[in-house]
Amino acid sequence: MDNEKGPFTWIKKMISKDGQPDKKPKKFHYLLLVLLFGAAIMLISNTLFQEDSTTEDLSVFKNGEEVKQEEEVPVFGQQKSGGNDAISNYEKAYEAQIKEALDAIVGVEDATVVVNVDATEKKVLEKNKTTQTQKTDETDREGGKRKVEDQSQEEQLVIVRNGEKEVPIVIETKKPEIRGVLVVAKGAENIQVKKWIIEAVTRALDVPSHRVSVMPKKTKGE
Repeated sequence: MDNEKGPFTWIKKMISKDGQPDKKPKKFHYLLLVLLFGAAIMLISNTLFQEDSTTEDLSVFKNGEEVKQEEEVPVFGQQKSGGNDAISNYEKAYEAQIKEALDAIVGVEDATVVVNVDATEKKVLEKNKTTQTQKTDETDREGGKRKVEDQSQEEQLVIVRNGEKEVPIVIETKKPEIRGVLVVAKGAENIQVKKWIIEAVTRALDVPSHRVSVMPKKTKGE
């Protein structure tokens, strides 16, 4: 490397007099060297710190995203799967019961039943109800009198201790509402048999007749 070029040559010229080094450098020269050295250290430190901070932030963000997915996805999946399983179990139970009953009716053969359930079962909880009544006598400007009665009602769940937990009291469990029923069976083309099927389904499942559809089943040769 040529010693006449570079930052060190420029520094030497700054602290020299007429291109010749001073035998006794002044305080100004020492101060200038210290400032330049300090500025170089600060520049290098800031560059390294910014690179480390960026790398650390990206790492934390990725880790946070992975943790969030691991926590939320399984929980959502379990809730969805649990609700669908409960509905499916109700539908299969209803379908099996109705099929067994319809196959026993005269003129009905090989019945296929499809039941569509609205939701899972509903639980009715025990509540303490408090009703407050407030009566007020009012008199208008003309001397007329009237009574005003206001009622307000408050409800509060009844909680009991079950071991180490506190749970509400369930007074009733309602079965899920049925949206519709489809029956496909041999013999349903007969008007009387079709009426019997509709009556059997509406009474067994407690659904209105307009939610029950009965269709004749085709034979294997058709």
